[in-house]
Amino acid sequence: MNCFDLTGKKALVTGGTRGLGRGMAEGLMEAGAEVVICGTNAHVNAVCQEFREKGYVCHGLIMDLRRRAYLEEGFREAMEMLGQRLDILVNAAGVQRRNSSEVFTEEDWDMVLAVNLTAPFVLCQLAAKQMIKQGKGKIINISSMLAYFGGQTVPAYAASKGGLTQFTKTMCNDLAAKGININCIAPGYMETDMNTALTDETNPRYQEIRSRIPQGRWGTAEDVKGVCIFLASAGSDYVNGAVIPVDGGYLVR
Repeated sequence: MNCFDLTGKKALVTGGTRGLGRGMAEGLMEAGAEVVICGTNAHVNAVCQEFREKGYVCHGLIMDLRRRAYLEEGFREAMEMLGQRLDILVNAAGVQRRNSSEVFTEEDWDMVLAVNLTAPFVLCQLAAKQMIKQGKGKIINISSMLAYFGGQTVPAYAASKGGLTQFTKTMCNDLAAKGININCIAPGYMETDMNTALTDETNPRYQEIRSRIPQGRWGTAEDVKGVCIFLASAGSDYVNGAVIPVDGGYLVR
């Protein structure tokens, strides 16, 4: 028996059109899962078609993560696409706004917290209710290195990821006995669209960060696939409330 085989499993992945979310969605499909990927616009349909052309079972869903009513409606649509079953939820969608803390705007604060913290909380609640009825399920929240330290010019992002990490631990305490595993992946510095301000190799900050990473490079979407499959599979059935860094050793330097 392959405890990492996800054949027949049904998954919902927010932020599945780009970056780490896309990589994790693809990893779940490679392991056999049927996946609904969520995006904020019609680009999700093009990404979905790309996955289908590779032979995967994929559905595209436009979902506005800023408003609870849209979240609930989107979740209902996803459940219809998946035949009213949900085995895996991956909250990978996230946004970033940068400014020094003393001038960071309320508008940016509200938007970042809505997408990065409130939306995962609502979707975790909705998924948990479905998974409790089924008797089991896996929830994977995407945290950040900023759950460990503060960063600079990212007060809302740091607050959102710290909050996401802590409510994941609380939900573990509430839901573990009901058959649900809920864990966090905490990516390190990744070469994604969110980090374009830093990933120019001529930027001194890029080189400074890379020099602290023991593996000597920034991460990619490929680097998070394996841990996502692990947390979604039977291989992690006794892993609960954990925060797993995927950072090339950055934290221990």
